[in-house]
Amino acid sequence: MMTALMPALAQNETPNAKQARHIMDIAYNQVFGNEGSSFSYNVNIVGIYKTRGHITMKEKKQYFSDERADGWNDGKTLYMAYRKKKTVEMRNANKKDKHSSKFRFSLDDFTYSVAKQADGLMLTLKQKKNAKGTIKEVQALVAYKTYAPIRLRIKVAFFWTTIHISNFKVGNISNDIFVFPRDRYKGWKFVDKRRD
Repeated sequence: MMTALMPALAQNETPNAKQARHIMDIAYNQVFGNEGSSFSYNVNIVGIYKTRGHITMKEKKQYFSDERADGWNDGKTLYMAYRKKKTVEMRNANKKDKHSSKFRFSLDDFTYSVAKQADGLMLTLKQKKNAKGTIKEVQALVAYKTYAPIRLRIKVAFFWTTIHISNFKVGNISNDIFVFPRDRYKGWKFVDKRRD
């Protein structure tokens, strides 16, 4: 019965929704695809928490730097260097922390629409009724032609987070950037939390 209904459900999708999903797929793959990406970000969570920084990602690896810490994730170990405390924490890279484990996101959890704006294309993703993810709505502003992300507004429960993105680049990322530079942190305290 479900197999028979699938073509009928697909036909109900508007051309606008199909175009919006197509654009979102391209934008998402630029950020999280195998070529890797790097960008600067400025985050504002309902005016309560603000931070800015830069992140480089490729496959399961990451390097990031914000106002309080630098982090290297080589796919196995996450090294967090906290400047104020002069402490480096080592964690299991494959284990989600208590905050990130609460967030679930799947592109299939949403309905899509797209609208032209002066500074780009606004993609609006609204969570479907029976979706299990924690993100209720996404408003993603992407650049004309390239679909590079410019700004994201993400609604989780009742609050909105705004992320401004700049200096977005795709590809040409050396794996060397994901290697923790241990010599730079001589004299710092090292705390191994990989078994926690």
